[in-house]
Amino acid sequence: MQNGTRLAAVDLGSNSFRLEIGRYEFGHIQRVEYLKETVRQGNGLDENRNLTREAMERGWACLARFGERLAGFPPSQVRAVATQTLREARNRDEFLARGRDVLGYPIDVVSGPEEARLIYQGVARLLPQSDERRLVVDIGGRSTELILGQQFTPHAVASFRVGSVAWSQRYFARGEFTPQAFLAAEIAAKAVLDEALATFRPDTWDVAYGSSGTAGAVGDVLAAAGGAEGVITLDGLHWLQDRLLRAQSADRVRMDGLKDERRAVIGGGISVLRAVFDLLEIRQMQVAQGALRQGALYDLLDREQPGTDLRTSTVNGLMHRFGVDMEHAERVARTACALFEQAAPAGSERASRKLEWAARLHEIGCIVSHGDHHRHGAYILDNTDAAGFALPELHRLGQLVQGQRGKVRKLDVDFDDPVFVLQLLSLRLAVALCHARRAPDTRGLTLRRDAQRFHLATRAGWSAAYPQSAHLVREEMGAWQKTPWELVAELS
Repeated sequence: MQNGTRLAAVDLGSNSFRLEIGRYEFGHIQRVEYLKETVRQGNGLDENRNLTREAMERGWACLARFGERLAGFPPSQVRAVATQTLREARNRDEFLARGRDVLGYPIDVVSGPEEARLIYQGVARLLPQSDERRLVVDIGGRSTELILGQQFTPHAVASFRVGSVAWSQRYFARGEFTPQAFLAAEIAAKAVLDEALATFRPDTWDVAYGSSGTAGAVGDVLAAAGGAEGVITLDGLHWLQDRLLRAQSADRVRMDGLKDERRAVIGGGISVLRAVFDLLEIRQMQVAQGALRQGALYDLLDREQPGTDLRTSTVNGLMHRFGVDMEHAERVARTACALFEQAAPAGSERASRKLEWAARLHEIGCIVSHGDHHRHGAYILDNTDAAGFALPELHRLGQLVQGQRGKVRKLDVDFDDPVFVLQLLSLRLAVALCHARRAPDTRGLTLRRDAQRFHLATRAGWSAAYPQSAHLVREEMGAWQKTPWELVAELS
């Protein structure tokens, strides 16, 4: 990547949406601009876990403003990441469809562990290099992430469904601060976070860091009251809760360092932070400068550097974990990508890389059942924690894995996406051509696209030399019937 290249990250959090624009300079990203809007999407989930119309409108309006600022950024230089509220929302597809349009870029909904990994990257990149063992705590609006790591490597990540917005709604719904409400909120938070004790016990880390909204807000208030800059102490938390109890309600809280938009969720945030301090025996926490958005920026950078894309390592790990036949998987991947690249439009390198991943994973479901391995493989990809991948990316890989065999018309896929259709066809043909589990003879084999029709041609004598392969290709022509697409094979 060239020095001076601008990169942008959009963080669609449960409480706030944030836009970070940075400039790449000699391996580091320097901040150019930072925008934040308090959207409170986490407050907009109804009893059925659907986002209300008002909450969606607030989000769309913010994304439209961010989109105007990002106009002209190449897609490869922008990453938008959505977290817990959109993980939970049953109608998230409706929000995301319009959100992508008004922002102008795809929006990745990431899993809790992936969110934790990105948070750690953001925190670690803005800290001095050190061999210290780090505990990173990020209390968001509807989830809390805990990470153990050293330098740039996270060793353990976890995400829990407890956060400042959710706990403020549940235990301080009318904004009233009472000892009973704080006690109930803290006990409930400990009940959710209790399983963290086994992994994040005090002897596993040297320094605790707090990132994002709650930690930053508490650090600001304590510093304004005369405490050390950027340090949260247990005594400070006791003092702060006492101040909230004296105020009796959120709308009466007046403290130096506390921003107006934070008052409505400070009760829930303090309760969760106190629970973390008590459970993990934290006595002092440093307020970190980095957070999810910086992690997304550096992850974007890593994806553009040859050999550093974490997703490739994750695919390798999944192959090992599920006992994939490595040699055969690579054979299918090579064949699929060779076919795809013949018919793909210019600039399809990323789609080719994702096809390669799907091909290498096409047999992960065999660990469950050989006969239905394509369905089991799709299920695994839809329900696994895969570092580096967003949930929609894993779903798309799962669609390819499921679609490797059977009637195409029965698949619930987007037939209006020609690149995806070509990926699917290339994988299906590769699986068929590699049926004997040895390298197929593809000399003279060509694939091209003409509108809604694909043409597959072979050299003279190919079908006679490989009658089983020719038979499978003819069956593939039939599999595409009653779809918007057609496969025509000219077998010589």
